[in-house]
Amino acid sequence: MSKYWSDFVHHLEPYVPGEQPKMDKLVKLNTNEHPLGPSPKVIEAIRGEVDDRLRLYPDPESSQLKQAIADYYSGLGYGIKRSQVFVGNGSDEVLAHLFMGFFKQHQPLLFPDITYSFYKVYCGLYQIDYQPVPLDDALGIAVDDYLEGDKPRANGGIIFPNPNAPTGKLLPLSEIERLLQANTQTLVVIDEAYIDFAGPQGQGGATAIALVNRYPNLLVTQTLSKSRSLAGLRIGLAIGDGALIDGLNRIKDSFNSYPLDRLAIAAGVAAFKDQEWFEKGCEQVIMQREWLNEQLGQRGFESLPSAANFLFTRHEQHSGLSLAQGLREQGIIVRHFGKPERIADYLRITIGTPEQNQALIVALDGLISKWKNAG
Repeated sequence: MSKYWSDFVHHLEPYVPGEQPKMDKLVKLNTNEHPLGPSPKVIEAIRGEVDDRLRLYPDPESSQLKQAIADYYSGLGYGIKRSQVFVGNGSDEVLAHLFMGFFKQHQPLLFPDITYSFYKVYCGLYQIDYQPVPLDDALGIAVDDYLEGDKPRANGGIIFPNPNAPTGKLLPLSEIERLLQANTQTLVVIDEAYIDFAGPQGQGGATAIALVNRYPNLLVTQTLSKSRSLAGLRIGLAIGDGALIDGLNRIKDSFNSYPLDRLAIAAGVAAFKDQEWFEKGCEQVIMQREWLNEQLGQRGFESLPSAANFLFTRHEQHSGLSLAQGLREQGIIVRHFGKPERIADYLRITIGTPEQNQALIVALDGLISKWKNAG
């Protein structure tokens, strides 16, 4: 605390990122990083940029990356143009810009009560009024809770992740479209950090990018930190109507004209072009997610249906806190939120490598057996 702080700084409640512990032989399953490294073509592209050109500023428009993203989604049949793509220093920066640019309204912003906790932080930072919308009894997002009959609830915007975090539950694209059809006067943002783990396009994992050319009030955000294994480079994006992108660019150029460096731009382009590596990584995570879900179920855990690269799970007898602490003592780190009380017994477990997932199961077997014998 300092006398030089502006008044509002005293009241901020900053986001608490996932722990990055420094431990030997650590099994790190707490921050939803990809178990498979980035494409070798990404590494090659980065090396190709490490030369005398680092003395020069990068392209402030990140034009090559925007074009690669547009080409990728146009290849899926969505007809995306480069002018519909925005990129930033991680999806958190993209979200920060859109909160400032679109959600400072006379009506409150709506988002789930259990969701990505940065939303509440941004509201505090930008002094945005908001109303949490409770998840349903199955910890799912219900579109009807954002409506009053066939009309939208009064709002200055709506945002939620899909799949939601930390639950991992997926809202069908048809439900997102139903919300858009009812809510036409304010912005709807779908935060798709984990959408690529929902399954192949057209088989339950369709991105809301499929809808942006029909709904000018829809903005979709994504990140290269998860499915494309680039958490260490910080690349985020948004896709929507050109007028929305123009607004984001106005904010970006009033804050930082060069959010992505040369290495990040080159890496992002290569990541979107290596479809084979991307699909291989997603398939591995989905297969391991199914395996881990089955193994946990055999040991008394109940997991929510996940379309992400993690499981949100609880044990029928043991608290989330005791399990998290017990695993930590064995060098396995998972995420335990504790609050709100409704999810206090849940653990969020990142899908790791087969070896990491097996180590988790062995550790859980040891813990449960120890507690059973002690009881």
